[in-house]
Amino acid sequence: MLKIMKSIGLMLGIAGSSLLAAPSGTAYTANERDATISQVALATGQVKQISLTIAPHNVQISPDGQWLLAVGMPPATGMHAGMAGMGQLQVFQTGQMGAPAFVLPAGNHPAHVVTDLSGQRAFVTDSAANAVLVYDLASRKQTGRIPTGAYPHGLRLSPAGDQLFVANMQDNSVSVISVASLTEVARIPVGRAPVQVGFSPDGKRVYVSLSGEDALGVIDTRTRKLVARIPVGHVPVQMQASPDNRQVFVANQGNKARPNDTVSVIDPATQQVKVTVTTGKGAHGVALADQGAYVLVTNMDAGTLSVIDATSLQVVATYPVGAGPNGITWQAGQTP
Repeated sequence: MLKIMKSIGLMLGIAGSSLLAAPSGTAYTANERDATISQVALATGQVKQISLTIAPHNVQISPDGQWLLAVGMPPATGMHAGMAGMGQLQVFQTGQMGAPAFVLPAGNHPAHVVTDLSGQRAFVTDSAANAVLVYDLASRKQTGRIPTGAYPHGLRLSPAGDQLFVANMQDNSVSVISVASLTEVARIPVGRAPVQVGFSPDGKRVYVSLSGEDALGVIDTRTRKLVARIPVGHVPVQMQASPDNRQVFVANQGNKARPNDTVSVIDPATQQVKVTVTTGKGAHGVALADQGAYVLVTNMDAGTLSVIDATSLQVVATYPVGAGPNGITWQAGQTP
């Protein structure tokens, strides 16, 4: 059932009274604390709430924009309860978001989901099983299971589509998975409590959020070694590199003892933070919009979505979404 939230984020004027243009397309946020997905028409600010039967932790749009994939646990169990066999992968047709087109079992603790470049296969981390689950979306079946390090969480596909890098939170490593063979081909020691990874646009570097060190690790994908650690804010979570490879945006969530509400903007050339942008309490998820012109950030504790202009590095819009937004994805074009 759709509930339309009429409220719209305030557009902030920069440089006098001028108003910056809003990003285009649609953002989808996974709102774990109220078991919803927010569908945000960024140009107008209209927000629709879609009620789910799971508390979604992560969402991902398919490459063709036809499908929205969400993973999570039933709300009664909670994301981190680890109830055996209760995790789900729910797949929605973006033009018909009222109910999922189909639902597949996703192990004991599904965390993140991505697709391959064709959008035909999906990969889901099952943190409780120390594995990545493989799905054929056309046949709507699970077709594989790939062992990883301990407690795999975030994962991303390489720009070439040939490898998956997976952050393993409990053994302080990143698994490298061959998409062709569906096997782990390397495991890279990185540092304490890695949460998520992100590729540079040329695929030569992988960034990994070291939440236990308040740092961003940098992996050389050729040597498969950690080559740098960059200090950022408290408890970094998700990150994205800009398409021109000149900036990396890292969301710093913090914790109850030391809450955070910032995004660290890193210059990859100097491997230093050049600007820190304040968004909202519990900054968590990061996605790019309009070919990197805007950066979208979910704020878990604030219940909002912030939009950062990638040139001015200022927040230019804030949208109210559901409770506990974490995962986020962006779709080009108008909201269906």
